[in-house]
Amino acid sequence: MPSLMNFLHVLAAITWLGGIVFVLLALRPAATALLPPAHRLPLMALAFKRFFRLVWVAIGVLLVSGLWMLLAVGMKNAPAGWHAMLGIGLLMFALFGHIYFGPFRRLGQAVSAADWPEAGRRAGQIATLSAVNLGLGVLAIAGVYFLA
Repeated sequence: MPSLMNFLHVLAAITWLGGIVFVLLALRPAATALLPPAHRLPLMALAFKRFFRLVWVAIGVLLVSGLWMLLAVGMKNAPAGWHAMLGIGLLMFALFGHIYFGPFRRLGQAVSAADWPEAGRRAGQIATLSAVNLGLGVLAIAGVYFLA
């Protein structure tokens, strides 16, 4: 069971962080280069909607698998990097919740109203906050490797 939990944990982290990398470094710049706001912003809203469903699943898997592994060794016996990952992970979950219930919800409203300047502003907020989450994710991974 420990190997399965570790596998699921890594798979969920790859899904979330890899998705952020794809959106920030590939999809968003390509869409910006090729599409006018009236086409780009509905595309981004739909892409975020699909990706964020995966993120919710990844968060659930990360929480269950991470707590399973942590409790299996005991909090006091867990390496410092595991504690760092837990704290950073909780911060990442909270930040994603803000993205989802704040800028993402408002992006959908702006796209529905064809308010392209507002939709662009909200898409920019999502990108900025997602970049912060990506940085936190890298920090959490580094913590596990360097604080072991």
